[in-house]
Amino acid sequence: MSTKAASLVTQAKQWATNYGAYSNGEEGHSLTAPLRVRANWDAGDADAIAAMFTDNGSMLMGDEQLKGREEIRSWLADAFAGRYKGTRMRFEPVEIKMLHRDCAFMVAEGGLLLADEDEVAPERSSRITFVSVRADDDWRVLSYQSSPVKG
Repeated sequence: MSTKAASLVTQAKQWATNYGAYSNGEEGHSLTAPLRVRANWDAGDADAIAAMFTDNGSMLMGDEQLKGREEIRSWLADAFAGRYKGTRMRFEPVEIKMLHRDCAFMVAEGGLLLADEDEVAPERSSRITFVSVRADDDWRVLSYQSSPVKG
């Protein structure tokens, strides 16, 4: 196997670990949208994150309810240039429920990592919810919300 092929296999295996207990079935399919949001967050790509949302999607960031792709994109672009620069998003699905064959609700635990961190600090630990919907044979995010977990 070539070095490039071996690298691709390694990357695919690493990506597959992101699905945890939801590696198969519709729950796993619905999880692709939140995982793509996470990958784009880690890249600091506000445009790509906004593109993962439905036209009428919403994202609750702190006390700010962002509505629609443009509001999401604009807010994240500013955040990635400032206080969220270099942050990475981490979450582990706790539960995924199919509400309909084209709609899933996911509860996860996680939070944001600063550039030099390997684990989410307790003060940034959060409970995260995603509502994902199937649109045009792909999964998109309808709603994202993150709430702090305080111990």
